[in-house]
Amino acid sequence: MQFDEYCVLMSVYRREKAEFFRAAADSMLGQTVKPAQFVIVCDGPLTDELERELYRLEAASSGLVETVRLKENRGLAEALNAGLSECRYELVARMDSDDISLPDRCERQLRAMEKHSADICSGTVAEFVTDPAVTETYKTLPREHEQILAYARTRNPFNHPCVMFKRSAVMQVGMYEDYRFFEDYHLWVKLLAAGYRGYNIQKPLLNMRTGSGMYSRRGGKEYLACAKKMEQYKLKTGFCSRGEYLKRMSAFEVFCSVPVGVREKLYKRFLRKK
Repeated sequence: MQFDEYCVLMSVYRREKAEFFRAAADSMLGQTVKPAQFVIVCDGPLTDELERELYRLEAASSGLVETVRLKENRGLAEALNAGLSECRYELVARMDSDDISLPDRCERQLRAMEKHSADICSGTVAEFVTDPAVTETYKTLPREHEQILAYARTRNPFNHPCVMFKRSAVMQVGMYEDYRFFEDYHLWVKLLAAGYRGYNIQKPLLNMRTGSGMYSRRGGKEYLACAKKMEQYKLKTGFCSRGEYLKRMSAFEVFCSVPVGVREKLYKRFLRKK
């Protein structure tokens, strides 16, 4: 396998801002090791502004950008699966349509995956609200595979917006599934349970856009129900213990019930680093 060729996989839908989409896509096209393919999935009809940005990208990329169009909004899991089916390279770099990758992100991941025989690799994300140069908090995850495996029993072990993985591994375990809010966590659990190896780079790879919108989505009855579905999957498959399940659900019940402002403070105090 060549560790200098990879595909970028991005999904975009009509609620995204065109300026954010432009910055996200340009950050991947400007990598120190250029992608060999860039698959963009349009998850349903887009706004005129997003269509103009997509046209600009297609015109400027000399065939690098390939578009997959879904007739209606199907959600992240189905959109990414549709894109994966079009990826021609073994290594796939995920990218959200409103974040900004650092220029050497993919070069670092390619080197790390080869050096550490990793099937999944992410790294630290620097979270910001309005200015990517002003970091509010960092989300750093365990580095080595055994640490990742232990961490995954109770927490998501990879930062999805900056993950790179082997396509064959993801296809082998059944790709993404319908676990709303937890599509990526569910996939990582399947991969780790199947024996695939992970690694996390301990330096920022991506500037991640946050703000109150992120914290408002992580609360309420719907989010709690989705969290319970994910935790029950781990318990049923033996990936976590009964005690870990109960502890995790108790935490979710607290986080989902408090006001958004309090939830944001809890996340930053207990789950992030300054």
